Amino acid sequence: MKLNGVLAILLVSLAACHNEEKQAPADFLAQDLDTTVSPGTDFFEYANGGWIKSTTIPAAESGWGVGNLVQEDIYQRLKTISEKAATDTATAGSVSQQIGDLWTSGMDSATIDKQGLSPLKPELDSIRAVQNIAGLLRLSAQLQEKGVGCLFSDYVGQDDKNSSQMAFQLGQGGLGLPNRDYYFKTDEKSTKVRNAYKEYLFLNFHELGADSATALKKAAGVFQLETKLATASRKLADLRDPNKNYNKLSWLALKKLTPAISWDDWFHNSDIKTVDSVIVGQPEFYTALNTVLSGSPLEDWKDYLQTHLIQSSASFLDTMTFDHLFAFRSTLSGATAPRPRWKRVLDAEERAMGEALGQLFVKEYFPPAAKQRYSDMVENMRTAYKERIQKLDWMSDSTKKKALDKLSRITKKVGYPDHWKDFSALVIDRGPWVLNMQRAATWWHNFNFSKLGKPVDRTEWDMSPQTYNAYYNPSNNEIVLPAGQFAVPGKRDDELDDAFVYGYAAASTIGHEMTHGFDDEGRQYDADGNLHEWWQPADSAHFVQHAAFIIRQFNEFNPVDTLHVNGDATQGENIADLGGLVIGLDAFKKTAAYAKGEKIGGLTPLQRYFLGYAYGWLYQERKEALASQLMTDVHAPAKERVNGPVVNIPEFYDAFGVKPGDKMYRPDSLRVVIW
Repeated sequence: MKLNGVLAILLVSLAACHNEEKQAPADFLAQDLDTTVSPGTDFFEYANGGWIKSTTIPAAESGWGVGNLVQEDIYQRLKTISEKAATDTATAGSVSQQIGDLWTSGMDSATIDKQGLSPLKPELDSIRAVQNIAGLLRLSAQLQEKGVGCLFSDYVGQDDKNSSQMAFQLGQGGLGLPNRDYYFKTDEKSTKVRNAYKEYLFLNFHELGADSATALKKAAGVFQLETKLATASRKLADLRDPNKNYNKLSWLALKKLTPAISWDDWFHNSDIKTVDSVIVGQPEFYTALNTVLSGSPLEDWKDYLQTHLIQSSASFLDTMTFDHLFAFRSTLSGATAPRPRWKRVLDAEERAMGEALGQLFVKEYFPPAAKQRYSDMVENMRTAYKERIQKLDWMSDSTKKKALDKLSRITKKVGYPDHWKDFSALVIDRGPWVLNMQRAATWWHNFNFSKLGKPVDRTEWDMSPQTYNAYYNPSNNEIVLPAGQFAVPGKRDDELDDAFVYGYAAASTIGHEMTHGFDDEGRQYDADGNLHEWWQPADSAHFVQHAAFIIRQFNEFNPVDTLHVNGDATQGENIADLGGLVIGLDAFKKTAAYAKGEKIGGLTPLQRYFLGYAYGWLYQERKEALASQLMTDVHAPAKERVNGPVVNIPEFYDAFGVKPGDKMYRPDSLRVVIW
């Protein structure tokens, strides 16, 4: 998944554009350079260091960069839409009514503070009334439906080995910390996070009425439960193997695996139909969960549900409850102040009904011409990738034929969906904000589980149009490029030269997402989106051998303190970054701008291509957030996503005169070549 922006169109309304003085294309790249740093020493610092030195991370943010600048513009546009919806007279059940009422309920901080935890009283009373494990599981199913993460994850998704079928799937989960490693690592940052979480648990129970001694005891009991679940949870890198995380069990086998859980009751309480088989991602986790359920005090489990209810709801509750959560999360993000309420409400709108909000967004800010432009760019990249595959000397003709077929059948989704989700059944009013969010979570739960037994809808989007992101879905063999991804802060499309665009847009997003279809995970899925071995053994062995080179390369990076990049866990993104760059370069070499060779701002087209890619990672991050990313994210940090791939590309050396002895120099034998 790509996390940077790509072109201009969204950020300046047409009326404003006509009144602005046109800016020279060279300026926005040149002004960000740090020419005191040689590109052969640290290309990221050379490309972005000028901006980083002159920019301070806002107190409410864990990091700040080009994506945040784009998001600021998107926030302002969504704020205008929401404020207008709140004052309009709209039909009940319409998108405008829902957005307007959700905005109003979230912005009414005075009423929210007066309510305190009272909106959660029905759930809290139900938890306290639980008398056995059966009742606990029954209530857990109901809480999950309302968006409360507890025990494990369950969802309906495409069967990896039969992509035309929707399957009930189970995965590990139930933790209050971001992942299992935080329960065990003893480094200073992990210990700080763990201690802050224990304090957060204590504060929750204190807020619920327990005295200090009782609150400490309850917090310890919950942490002990979660530690047992964490012990049985797989590590981040181990979750990347789709075959090892695909374990299809019959209904009877699932019951045998977890006799403490009545799955018939779970399905009934979740209002979903029973199925013949289940895909279990991590069976050992469910074995452990079964043991912990049956062998731990019921009171500890009731305390667990109470604090998970509060943690899942705190963002939509009173100031004190929210502040407790923020204090804990600040040890993960490094932020010293929360985001303004209006931004948090917009985030909640996105979570609740982002696609509905997107209908209003694209109508105002993403014209059909923009959709067509980027659709055409996808085809240019597809052609370049095709030619690269055809020229591979390590891939057999048999595998090559299937790879080309898969490439030709990658579906492109650009800008916004052709068919919108219908949110008319979602009840949103001007009552408690947290109850609106519970009902939204229930809507999404029902929407997801209603897919069981139905044909796969391959037109569906998993991101809203205004999302600043993109993704590749292996089960659908598709790349999805939301409108929000096509943005450069404060720039119009006609201000952006082709060299910059091919580095910033074609390489870092389109080519990146295409390459995900052929990375360590994506390559295991065929053109129809099914998980099976379609490569010749020798071709697979070659790929794995060269993927090992990129794993080793990124393992060497040490972004903060003693923490290194996890090359195994991040290999898919690193392969996609490298693939996007080489494919984008191939496509750029076919343009008139490349052939002409004219300098802009003193920079050659080849230099601007690589600088355009680096501009997409114009970002700085707090140490706390950087440490958390290294432990929980399959993406390497921004700096490494620039310096890592470019050293493998010969044209980078030519563009910037990088020579033996330079820190960025890698001899041919250490350069990674995959696609």
